[in-house]
Amino acid sequence: MTGLLMFPLMLVGPCVAGLVLTSILEGASGLRRLFAQMSLSSFPARWYAALLVPPVLILTVLLCLARFVSSAYEPNRFFVGILFGIPAGLLEEIGWTGYALPNMRSQSSTLAASLVLGMIWSLWHLPVVDYLGTATPHSALWLPFLLAFTLAMTAMRVLIAWIYSNTHSLLSAQLMHVSSTGSLVVFSPPLVTAAQEVRWYALYGLVLWIAVAIVVKVFGKRLGAVS
Repeated sequence: MTGLLMFPLMLVGPCVAGLVLTSILEGASGLRRLFAQMSLSSFPARWYAALLVPPVLILTVLLCLARFVSSAYEPNRFFVGILFGIPAGLLEEIGWTGYALPNMRSQSSTLAASLVLGMIWSLWHLPVVDYLGTATPHSALWLPFLLAFTLAMTAMRVLIAWIYSNTHSLLSAQLMHVSSTGSLVVFSPPLVTAAQEVRWYALYGLVLWIAVAIVVKVFGKRLGAVS
């Protein structure tokens, strides 16, 4: 019951904060800008392929582990799980990317801002970290799981900032978040122990950081054409 009550609050919190602060600091014009960035026309079609990064990397990690380590890592096929990612991405990104990232990167590079925001985003999940994944509760392994989760989510936050910086589309960030959360729910292996879950999240995090290193190498610390 605690988890069921906390998750909606965690989704709505960044959304409400982003809307309220934008309204206070920028007024009606700021809100119009925010909503314009959520239109379908704001997301260039050539960037749609970037949304495949989370599911492709998750499946690659899990299939390799299932093949070479243990069949317990066999990915699930809970396809209705994508529905869990939709509210998470559409609501949370209004605060994280719509408001926080543009204001944070005015003081530093987009990379630095996204790293800090990624750690804040990870810690935002602290009240429900024991309800994430399939091997719940994590009991004595909740801290290692939190660290593995933070490793992965901070890298994912950089990738979300990357797609946003190149498209200037809040919808692109929202859909990247939907893809990330939805893929984790859809493919997370149901038979792993808490220790095994820590291991595969950590490996997934490392693979995401390889993707981040490639992005930084190609696009630099600005992660793209920041307006």
